[in-house]
Amino acid sequence: EYRRILLKEHPRHLGVLNLAVEKAGWGTSLPPGRGRGVAVHEYRSYVAMVAEVTVGERGKFSVDRVIIALDCGIAVNPDIIKAQMEGGMAFGLSDTLASELTLDKGAVKQSNFHDYSVLRMNQMPEIEMYMISSDAEPTGVGELATSVIAPAVANALAAATGQRLRTLPLRLSTS
Repeated sequence: EYRRILLKEHPRHLGVLNLAVEKAGWGTSLPPGRGRGVAVHEYRSYVAMVAEVTVGERGKFSVDRVIIALDCGIAVNPDIIKAQMEGGMAFGLSDTLASELTLDKGAVKQSNFHDYSVLRMNQMPEIEMYMISSDAEPTGVGELATSVIAPAVANALAAATGQRLRTLPLRLSTS
């Protein structure tokens, strides 16, 4: 509700936020150990994402469901837009959960995918994608979804555990 107040002068931001939270069932309760988080972003186009997580034992958690709402003006090719948004979200989710570059004496230690983790298909959450019908000029999507998933997941983990995480990849404290 606070975010809606902040976005009252920004109808396209508010439109994607309202669509995402509606489709996610925002406001309905989740079982203990589960949480929902939301994030909104704009870079020519407007996107909101809701992530649902389940927290297990010893700091383990999973991202179970992601709802994406998009306003990119006229959707010239909806199938390509959907694929781009899902792919961008998957790339960002890898950074959020697994991918990490470490340095040793100024050099990156990871050299390829054998020591740089990326998520596999079986680790992907259920994804729901919704587009706002618009007659506005098309604005494109690019990597728009990549930057929205991390704050949505971090907010979901905060809702489930009370921990605020601010470093990627996200790792829950076990103490």
